[in-house]
Amino acid sequence: MTISRRHFLKGIAATSAAALIGQSLLVRGAQAAVSADGTWRMAGSHWGAVKALVKGGVVTEIKPFERDKYPTDMINGIKGLIYNPSRIRYPMARLDWLKNRENSDRKQRGDNRFVRLTWDEALDLFHEELERIQTTYGPSGLYAGATGWRQTGQFHSCGSHMQRAVNLHGNFVNKVGDYSTGAGQVILPYVMGSTEVYDQGTSWPLILENTDTIILWANDLYKNLQVGWNCETHDSYAYLAQLKDKIADGSIKVISVDPVKSKTQDYLQCEQQYINPQSDVAFMLALAHTLYSEDLHDKDFLNTYTLGFEPFIDYVLGKGDDGIEKTPEWAAKISGVDAERIREFARLMAAGRTQLIFGWAIQRQQHGEQPYWAGAVLAAMLGQIGLPGGGISYAHHYSGIGIPPTGASVPGGFPRNLDPGKVPEHPSTDFKGASRIIPVARWIDCILEPGGKLQYNGSEVTYPDIKMSIFSGCNPWHHHQDHNRMKRAFYELETVVTIDYSWNATCRFSDLVLPACTQFERNDIDVYGGYSKTGILAMHKLVDPLFHSRTDFDIFTDLSRRYGRHKEYTQNKDEFQWLKELYNDCKKANEDKYPMPEFEQFWEGGYVHFGEGKNWVRHASFREDPEVNAVGTPSGFIEISSRKIGSYGYDDCQQHPIWMEKAERSHGGPGSDKHPLWLQSVHPDKRLHSQMCESDEYRATYAVQGREPVFLSPEDAKARGINDGDLVRVFNDRGQLLAGAVVSDNFPAGVIRIQEGAWYGPTDASIGALDTYGDPNTLTLDVGTSRLAQAPSANTCLVDIEVFTGTVPEVTSFGGPTVVNT
Repeated sequence: MTISRRHFLKGIAATSAAALIGQSLLVRGAQAAVSADGTWRMAGSHWGAVKALVKGGVVTEIKPFERDKYPTDMINGIKGLIYNPSRIRYPMARLDWLKNRENSDRKQRGDNRFVRLTWDEALDLFHEELERIQTTYGPSGLYAGATGWRQTGQFHSCGSHMQRAVNLHGNFVNKVGDYSTGAGQVILPYVMGSTEVYDQGTSWPLILENTDTIILWANDLYKNLQVGWNCETHDSYAYLAQLKDKIADGSIKVISVDPVKSKTQDYLQCEQQYINPQSDVAFMLALAHTLYSEDLHDKDFLNTYTLGFEPFIDYVLGKGDDGIEKTPEWAAKISGVDAERIREFARLMAAGRTQLIFGWAIQRQQHGEQPYWAGAVLAAMLGQIGLPGGGISYAHHYSGIGIPPTGASVPGGFPRNLDPGKVPEHPSTDFKGASRIIPVARWIDCILEPGGKLQYNGSEVTYPDIKMSIFSGCNPWHHHQDHNRMKRAFYELETVVTIDYSWNATCRFSDLVLPACTQFERNDIDVYGGYSKTGILAMHKLVDPLFHSRTDFDIFTDLSRRYGRHKEYTQNKDEFQWLKELYNDCKKANEDKYPMPEFEQFWEGGYVHFGEGKNWVRHASFREDPEVNAVGTPSGFIEISSRKIGSYGYDDCQQHPIWMEKAERSHGGPGSDKHPLWLQSVHPDKRLHSQMCESDEYRATYAVQGREPVFLSPEDAKARGINDGDLVRVFNDRGQLLAGAVVSDNFPAGVIRIQEGAWYGPTDASIGALDTYGDPNTLTLDVGTSRLAQAPSANTCLVDIEVFTGTVPEVTSFGGPTVVNT
């Protein structure tokens, strides 16, 4: 389907202007302001709260909410997200699947030939497939566990709507964990007593007041704080501005431990400590060696608050099974950090109050549990855990963690599970000896190896024989590794159903595609400031759903109607009633501390503010009394060595942190003789994962020759004859892609970057086809971090790069399907 942007937008405007507007929840003040100049309406998003000017049923202008003093440039992509040629216009079915259903030629998946359906036809097919799978295979044949970042809004949370509707029909295979923090959220409860990665951290004012040294370990705060799980306030940037001033006047030292000069380092003008990729644990062990051998460790803290230091330090001193002393000289050969610099670094950390702030990318590598565990050990040796401005954080880059929290209650959401006492239409719980829950990053293994066994977190998982998968507002063809391996797995599935608003790669590889509307085409409420709980935001519908798109609530109400459970699914409430109930429940919970106005007043005003938050120190109560306020480890103390993990007998995650070589590592490591460049696939700077990549005009502000940028050093570019702006092929034995070269001094030799979330667009559906836009997961390694977490190892990835020669293919990532008439 080809269509010019001008013709597309002209058609959108005409369609929207002609549409009749039914009963809505638009604010009375906004209704009164309707004029030839348009209407300003409030909306929220992962990128922040915005005001939108709507004229003739079309969004014409976006500006930030007046409370957002540090708005992200990404709000300029919102119009392009609503109005883009990749919008799913109608329910669609893959051609051969529609003809032959479960007997279709599955190798045609990805060829992008689809047939338009009516909503009734599509939902009938959806229901028929659910029936067929449950009656033929039982719940082990259905995977409906995958969920992603979704669109913001407490009520219209797509994963909840999908899973509630499917739960009403029958049981299914679910997942545990996520791609963002898979290794961290498994290892840290053994060590620190909680997942840490999703926990509130010490408040920024206390860090700014008390800290002498901040270590940003693989953490790009300035880039990643642009987005949040709920509607982001961006208040963190005020604290980063203060931090910048303190760096300039010398009152705080900040060191960024990273192979790359990050956006945060550019902004703060702080120091960088270069380190060879994936060698952090070796560096950390040498730091521990220095702290111990120079008597810089806090013995009292270790004796009072931790267990298992002795086995760990014996390993560091070379008394373990490997017999290698982890000296700075040993680590220097691996990490690329000079031995004397390692000693200076350890002494600096011990000389004053030090706050370690880790990012998430460092645990998305093979053995990703180890750097998080070793980081916790360093913090324990420094003895500052629980002190203001000291200790360790694993999440200050996420959703405003560190902004002083108000402690207010916030609205709940649409229920994901069945109501108490209810059972599905197909109540079978017979998973035929297989597990009903699988680690999320191993679902492709599951499809390729039904009946196979997997060690995970102290237990054994038996892979179910999955025949059908459902994805709603979740794009696994963005977040899973090794797309050619994914293609092989998708050949095994009988049916794939996707519900989304834009035609991404997951739609291309599906059999039945249903068009949901965007968050800007329905009403909702959201938390303003996910962890700070700064307030409650009204999300007013900006325009009516475009084309034949519908809200997830409407889609799954009609699906559940086909098996007579629609009244139970909706609890006999419509959108307006749900929003009012969620708000009023929140109002009641806050009535003693945070009086809230009536719903109608809130909806008209658009926002409720809870006031300023209170400063808070991570682990302070544990430090005050470790017996009364024990952490959640088996012992109640910080576990430097874990007997429980040791009892599992895993060679790739042992009793305490250890250095293990990776399957692929640059700078002289395994595989670097063939593919010498380490590929970073980091969180993007100009979108949220894959969300907003389809925003054409905004994508054009960063794309190179219409492709995703690949950043590389001047040295690597010169060695390969690559000039800035060239079209290049990036490749390894797993796949190949096209990208646009950006030559930058921020990158050292041997390190390149392609930001994750770039939309996958192969030239055709075949194994090994060239990706035309630049999705790094065409190249990444699909192995578990270890037998403990089985999390993704995307950042264990070596590639090479060359100038592209030959006929340049068109980008296939964007636009819609090829519509076929049967």
